[in-house]
Amino acid sequence: MIFSIANVRVAFARNILAQRTLKGTLAGLFTHTAATRFFALDDVSFEIRDGEHVGLIGRNGAGKSTLLRVLSGVIEPQEGSVFVARDKHIVPLLELGIGFHPDLSGRENSYLAGSLLGYTVPELDRRIGSIIRFAELEEFIDEPVKNYSSGMYARLAFALATDVEPEVLLVDEVFGVGDEFFMRKCIVRMQRLMKAGTTTVFVSHNLDFLVAQCDRLIWLDRGRIVRDGKPSDIAAAYRQSEGLSVGYRDASEGPNRQR
Repeated sequence: MIFSIANVRVAFARNILAQRTLKGTLAGLFTHTAATRFFALDDVSFEIRDGEHVGLIGRNGAGKSTLLRVLSGVIEPQEGSVFVARDKHIVPLLELGIGFHPDLSGRENSYLAGSLLGYTVPELDRRIGSIIRFAELEEFIDEPVKNYSSGMYARLAFALATDVEPEVLLVDEVFGVGDEFFMRKCIVRMQRLMKAGTTTVFVSHNLDFLVAQCDRLIWLDRGRIVRDGKPSDIAAAYRQSEGLSVGYRDASEGPNRQR
């Protein structure tokens, strides 16, 4: 078992002004406003087995990213229990480029971010060439990343996180990392990792990709699990609930599924 969560609840405080008038707004600048709790996750329970590929779907604000942050240890729930297999190397791709310093070069940031992911300098020495080649940054790797375009920045971060071949990968909407050609490269790399046995948990609005690649889909709405099961069934039910076309392509506008 990689993850097991039971009855997890995550709440955030949300300030509410007592009055929505200009007078009430001005008064709120000098006084404490009333607060209410918003449950981003509400009594969520499920398990993820070693080698399983799971997609999290739902509308914006459904709790998908919060759940991924609970699994990665970024957020501690106020209620419930969370089991994480600590003997596994878990790499969270929650936001590309976290840990990068704008004044350091792409090469220097690769070593910095790589060390934060738990890799040694000798390991990074062995991999830095393939990281640079995959990111297509041979000409710019020694430039400060503050001079990079957003696409260059994201390509380097994705190349670094996936070249190190994690045992568990948590992915939050990171497939818009450059042009269509590079996005296809990313999908092929993800397929390779999955075929090699990497446990993966995806947050994505690309249902076609999730249906093609995942063993299960978990549908969240307002912090609660609506359904958990076969990808094609869950995606069809979700699309129907949203008034979308129920049909889907077989392979996410990318290379065919590899398992």
